[in-house]
Amino acid sequence: MYVPFTGLGLYGGHRGKRWLRNRIKIFCQFVVPSLRAQSSQDFIIWVSWRPEDRGCKQIIQLEDFLQSIFTEERVMFTYSGVCFWDDKYDDKTAHNRLVTAIHGSLGELYNVIGEADSVLMTIQPSDDCYYSHAVEDIQNIFASDPMLQAFGYSRGYVMDYVNLKIAEWNPRTTPPFYTIKFPREIFTDPFKHVSYAPIKSHEYVKNHLKVIYSDARGFLVGTHGENISTIFNHPFKGQDVGLETLENFGLKDVSPLCIPVSFRKVLMRKLPHGWQRKLRYWFGERLYARIYNFLRS
Repeated sequence: MYVPFTGLGLYGGHRGKRWLRNRIKIFCQFVVPSLRAQSSQDFIIWVSWRPEDRGCKQIIQLEDFLQSIFTEERVMFTYSGVCFWDDKYDDKTAHNRLVTAIHGSLGELYNVIGEADSVLMTIQPSDDCYYSHAVEDIQNIFASDPMLQAFGYSRGYVMDYVNLKIAEWNPRTTPPFYTIKFPREIFTDPFKHVSYAPIKSHEYVKNHLKVIYSDARGFLVGTHGENISTIFNHPFKGQDVGLETLENFGLKDVSPLCIPVSFRKVLMRKLPHGWQRKLRYWFGERLYARIYNFLRS
């Protein structure tokens, strides 16, 4: 279960101390209980960070917390960047970043993989959840079809973590909830790894690999005000459903999320999706990108 925590996207993949504190809280409050509820516990939690995150007190505390729940052997933290293609960069830069990230993670990966013939790498976002039989289903599907290279879910739910609202999620594109099966010798070779799955976006998994998509609602998209692009009242949102659905995700007794957010974000949440996207781009993404690039220079 691969969790790309920092290093993804713009601004160096990190949006400040408050952002990181909030994201860790979201992960512990929602994602960890969902992982604990999986009917098959035969998985490793792999969390990746930027090199400059090594030694961060919050991250060390998170690692200790996870190891106390899942045992030390089932938790792996690496500090070489994001180990899948980041489409926020041009192709050459993204390729080099991915090769560097995989190469820098090999020491820990070898220890975890052991003598396994293959690796099932499931993307586990740090603020989204899988339903409680997902790991078991994924393992059974690959076991039943040795030629299968990838598996994913095409539908799910969306949840407002703050107000405890949940609805169907019906994306018109392929969502980023998928698993790729890597032969061992390919997974542990940075260049073979990238060549085997040259996936520049989760929408293109089917263009490169033999994949099966399930129509089961197998994932839960979490919204909370710290998301980069996803909001609860998104065009992909379908019918509202009852909170009893959360039992399928190990979140039956979860409490509303309470995190500090800026006044700007509170106002943004109340606007239509189209307005939010425009304002986020013109007054958020572009401005922050300019400030970040100026500070780097």
